[in-house]
Amino acid sequence: MYEMKPEYFTGVDFIDKEHKRLFELAQETHDLLHDTTMHYKTNHIVALVSELIDYTRTHFTHEEAYQKSINYPYIAEHASQHRQFEDSLAQIDLDTLSDDYDEQNETIENILEFLINWLINHILKVDMLLVGKQ
Repeated sequence: MYEMKPEYFTGVDFIDKEHKRLFELAQETHDLLHDTTMHYKTNHIVALVSELIDYTRTHFTHEEAYQKSINYPYIAEHASQHRQFEDSLAQIDLDTLSDDYDEQNETIENILEFLINWLINHILKVDMLLVGKQ
């Protein structure tokens, strides 16, 4: 369901590979949301958010280093969007996750909606500005 589509490819191989992993994480989030056999998802939510935080930091570091290497003129604005994404993930209060199944699913649904909306919009509207700059 969540995968790299042709319109999301920037043409920068390592960026596209890292974006692909972010879509895989979105798919894992979707799968967790729709897993009806698991009634306690808190540990999985914590692991998922932790991986998202770690992976996006790595990806953003790589992407920003690439931008510096090509003297990309909008690096400050681009990096600012990355920091906003990281801040949004950090605001997810994992210490107060409910044991209630419906509330856990609501948390997962919110994470998924945030992730996929940000990812698609960021790739199409911001990362695509890199195309042709390399």
